[in-house]
Amino acid sequence: MFTMDELSREIAGCTKCRLHLNRTNTVPGEGNPSARVMFIGEAPGADEDKQGRPFVGKAGQLLDKALNALDFNREKNFYICNICKCRPENNRTPADDEAEACLPFLRNQVALVKPKIIVCLGATSLKYIIDKQARITSVRGTWFERKGYYITATFHPAALFRDESKKRLFWEDLKKVKEKYDEIISFEQKKNL
Repeated sequence: MFTMDELSREIAGCTKCRLHLNRTNTVPGEGNPSARVMFIGEAPGADEDKQGRPFVGKAGQLLDKALNALDFNREKNFYICNICKCRPENNRTPADDEAEACLPFLRNQVALVKPKIIVCLGATSLKYIIDKQARITSVRGTWFERKGYYITATFHPAALFRDESKKRLFWEDLKKVKEKYDEIISFEQKKNL
């Protein structure tokens, strides 16, 4: 098993798919490496590729603002990453072979962080984590329990810029994540008494 630093170095040296050919930086992930909550998106965008950090562009700023309103922040409460660790050109959806090349990295991240809650941000994350056939509009806000993880999905924050009607649903989904988080923390505190 890797440490998080070793895994980041493995990701930085990856040439398993064509995405490495045009990347500026790999974008492994960031946040609390012992977080109870892990957010997983699709792939880095242009800002993320430049900075080597996930969710730093407009969509990430919107996500941070919403999570901060729920008293969540990256350093303390969650870890955030993407299915793909390199930016697909023109921000296209990653091809199956590109996503599958990165899935071992994601599995290692989940094993290292050991979150209790996994939140899929958008359809690509939903596809590879919950169900290849599931539609985000059908399953968003629903909890799945698998292998000891509570897993849910919501819209990718970038989708809110294309369709503002999703903002209320996105907010409701994040509040459910916060409720589940509070429930887990409360249970852990009672268990430790």
